[in-house]
Amino acid sequence: MANYTAADIKALRERTGAGMMDVKKALDEANGDAEKAMEYIRIKGLKGATKREGRSTAEGLVAAKVENGVGVMVEVNCETDFVAKAAPFIDFANKVLETALASGATDVEALLAADVDGKPLSELVIEAGALLGEKVAVRRVARVEGATVDAYLHKTSKDLPAQVGVLFAIDGANQEVAHDVAVHIAAMSPTFLSRDDVAAETVENERRIATETAQAEGKPEAAMTKIVEGRLTGYFKEIVLVDQAFAKDAKKSVGAVLSEAGVKATAFARFRVGA
Repeated sequence: MANYTAADIKALRERTGAGMMDVKKALDEANGDAEKAMEYIRIKGLKGATKREGRSTAEGLVAAKVENGVGVMVEVNCETDFVAKAAPFIDFANKVLETALASGATDVEALLAADVDGKPLSELVIEAGALLGEKVAVRRVARVEGATVDAYLHKTSKDLPAQVGVLFAIDGANQEVAHDVAVHIAAMSPTFLSRDDVAAETVENERRIATETAQAEGKPEAAMTKIVEGRLTGYFKEIVLVDQAFAKDAKKSVGAVLSEAGVKATAFARFRVGA
């Protein structure tokens, strides 16, 4: 008979989240050696993860944190909202966030390679999947730096963790306006910070569409340039942050609100789970 006690079983269950029979079998195979039993369960988890690879991970959460002028945000996915709101999944997502903050990773590949207690984060992803019984994935990471950085997390359902997250940076010290604009970004989903960030070919394509539309409507040629530029401005107001009407006061643009506060926007990132 293997050399282990009921306390050993309990301890290993707490470490792994595995079922009673799986833990007993692992301890039997390892002749009571807890570390070898842990390895056995991990291998079993790897096999389970292989079966889960083709599954969809449309649920999950967004987590964010700011330290010393650096904001980091991650999106971690799972298969069901039941798991998304479970404490072990939330704890794992927070570990991913802390790893992103500590490692300085700016892309998922670097983040998954980052060391966590002597092993890459990618191994913890597999272990989390084994523990939770679902495919788990780290989908995105963003890193934003500035004089002031605000992190805003929004719940689309009171029963679930945050599904929308925003990092927003400005070049001065004004946390209040930074937060207000971060909330605006969460609601209004801008694509670009400024017009300069929009690719030239995209602008020219929109100008062509506006011209052809105006011509099809029979607009006078003399007014064509003004009409086209007006429609292009309207396009920018939809996708460019500083051109958007401010959510708290639609009479002002976001750019005007920032200017009145004596600051400029320098960067932002917005995640929505699954989007």
